[in-house]
Amino acid sequence: MKKTLMTVALSALMSTTVMAAEIGATFSRFDDNWLTVLRNGMVEYAETVDGLTYQQEDASDDLAKQIDQVKNFVANGVDGIIVNIVDTSAGAAITEAAGDTPLVFVNREPDNVNELPATQAFVASNEIESGTLSAFEVCKNLRAAGKAGGARGYLMNGQLSNQAAVQRSKDVHDVIGMDMCNFMTIIDEQPANWSRDEAQDLMTNWMSSGEPFDFVLANNDEMAIGAIQAMKAAGTDMADVQVGGVDASQDALVVMGAGDYDVTVFQDSVGQGTGSIDAVLKLIAGEKVDQKVYIPFKLVTPANMGDFLSKN
Repeated sequence: MKKTLMTVALSALMSTTVMAAEIGATFSRFDDNWLTVLRNGMVEYAETVDGLTYQQEDASDDLAKQIDQVKNFVANGVDGIIVNIVDTSAGAAITEAAGDTPLVFVNREPDNVNELPATQAFVASNEIESGTLSAFEVCKNLRAAGKAGGARGYLMNGQLSNQAAVQRSKDVHDVIGMDMCNFMTIIDEQPANWSRDEAQDLMTNWMSSGEPFDFVLANNDEMAIGAIQAMKAAGTDMADVQVGGVDASQDALVVMGAGDYDVTVFQDSVGQGTGSIDAVLKLIAGEKVDQKVYIPFKLVTPANMGDFLSKN
């Protein structure tokens, strides 16, 4: 009987803790279109959870600032923390800063993901799928266009301090290494740091060489859009160039609808955001959470883009 009463009391206490939870979130940067959709979705979802107080901070791409934000959350007694990490190689520092406070990494995979303590988890999409889906579809399109005898192109990297950028670029090289796609050659690859403006400048610089090319692959939509803007400004016929990226942002779908963008991959911002809040609430309640919670990527082309309008 005593055990039963203790169990009931403990369950009630845990439920009360979750129902009155306070979560602090820190994001690598606020001035990122895709992350803005993610953040806004989390705010909207948090408002639907009874008793949940949610706050978020901008780390402004400054790792030291982000670590301080995590420490401040802990000092202020939040029940749980969500981190969109600035530098994915600094996972251990974030883990240490959080101490025993439940923490969930969202979207960007920390380098210590396989050594996370039981009070921490990672919610995102599996980046092995993202760049692979995009590059392989471009490969198939090039073959269909009769370019299997040889196709040359460029690769735009995101921030190289970000695991997603490194993995997405590796995905591209892995696809090109396949027998079916080894007719593709990368002329050059450089970082444009997820930025539309930097990508436009980089593409303009590449085109100034006069080197003919057949495709452009980018680690995200923003860079793909910047590359497309540069090509259109130079009078390039977009029907002659395959462009692939990742995210399926609403801006990207508008460009795809205009016939200028060929391939992107839907990264579910809402799924990642709500998933990270759900995961940290479970950790606060003392429930077991999988170390890695993956939200599937989905290929997006002009044929099915209508299914993804208003999702990101």
